Amino acid sequence: MPAPHPLEFRQRAVELARAGGKPVAVLAKDLGISESCLRNWMAQADTDSNGSGVRLTSVEKKELAELRRRNRQLELENEILKKAAAYFARENVLPK
Repeated sequence: MPAPHPLEFRQRAVELARAGGKPVAVLAKDLGISESCLRNWMAQADTDSNGSGVRLTSVEKKELAELRRRNRQLELENEILKKAAAYFARENVLPK
């Protein structure tokens, strides 16, 4: 997967697209990105500035990614604890 474009590049591309000097398709081609990519950046910029009930803001996306990562970590830790508890339970039940 290619590295994402820097934030400044995205912001400037959105500004240029909103200025209306060129059609979005032409501007995207000049910038070396796809038209759909530029339109997605524009939609995300709208959501970030105005909020939306349909789309997550960039801050919400970042928080969601962090929460998902933390959830995976906690699930893994929980599985380890379950296995340890089962191991020690077997050890205490079996005759010596």
